[in-house]
Amino acid sequence: MLLEHYIGRAIEIIYEDRHGDITKRRVIIHKISDGTVHATCLRSSGWRPFKMERILSWQPIREGRTA
Repeated sequence: MLLEHYIGRAIEIIYEDRHGDITKRRVIIHKISDGTVHATCLRSSGWRPFKMERILSWQPIREGRTA
């Protein structure tokens, strides 16, 4: 399923930042535009842009597992 189907829902991503550091994040997707996922990071409780080409993998989070 495409990420667009998860707008408004929580997913877990494995993300490589511009420095090459790899992190696991739980995010709520707000919108996707111009190759960027705009989401709230549940770890930092802040809005973050994530470049789609840097998302190494993702999976939906089942209800009750967003923290």
